[in-house]
Amino acid sequence: MQKRSKNKRIFSRPKNQKDALLKSLATALFLHGKITTTQAKAKELRIVAEKCITRARDNSLANRRILGSRFAPAVTKKLIDEIAPKYANRPGGYTRMVNLGPRKTDGAKMAIIELVK
Repeated sequence: MQKRSKNKRIFSRPKNQKDALLKSLATALFLHGKITTTQAKAKELRIVAEKCITRARDNSLANRRILGSRFAPAVTKKLIDEIAPKYANRPGGYTRMVNLGPRKTDGAKMAIIELVK
């Protein structure tokens, strides 16, 4: 049985699988600007995405290496060169989450998470 943290969702997965899930969701968000997923995944993704954008805003070599080790080169380039400059004067809140109705197949609460303009 997995140990449950007070403030983190585990998604019934081991830590490495949860990290891979959030990494792939963040990659899709940065490449497409908007994705549809479940509400719980969107809430966790928001934390990861905001930290990555904040790190990309400070365009230092150390931050480039950290983001480069976490994401593919195309995603890192887009994050640093295109996404981060849009939020240079914004203190936070780079993502918006819009709740949708339940999914028809299993009734899971759905949400759209997108980068604000």
